Amino acid sequence: MNKVILMGRLTRDPEVRYSQGESSLAIARYTLAVDRRFNRNNQDGQTADFINCVAFGKAGEFAEKYLKKGTKMAVTGRIQTGSYTNKDGQKVYTTEVVVEDQEFAESKNAQNGNGGFSGGSQAPAFEAPSSNGAGDGFINLPDGIDEELPFN
Repeated sequence: MNKVILMGRLTRDPEVRYSQGESSLAIARYTLAVDRRFNRNNQDGQTADFINCVAFGKAGEFAEKYLKKGTKMAVTGRIQTGSYTNKDGQKVYTTEVVVEDQEFAESKNAQNGNGGFSGGSQAPAFEAPSSNGAGDGFINLPDGIDEELPFN
């Protein structure tokens, strides 16, 4: 079984290209910075792994439209390896995750660094019942309004 589950942040905006032909296919490439859980004899000081991801079709279009640098994503897919010969004649080996599913791992507000609360257009603050109420937290309804309520 070849199944990968990752959670990390995009290191840059996705690079999107479209295939040639009658029905062009979106191909989005991006890199996820995935934090390491622990540091056992970590001599290079690196605390994250940088995983190359590629998304095809609708997933590629989604990446193009909604993903940007810093977005925290949860990605599932499969590992794919390959190789090519570069212009110097050296063989280069590649490893990437072919994205099968991708979802946001945090809200847009949390991504902006304010802990999930919107700063600009906030909902009005809760107002405590006035002292002339019954004191039970419910508002007083005028008499005769019972027929208009959707419950008994």
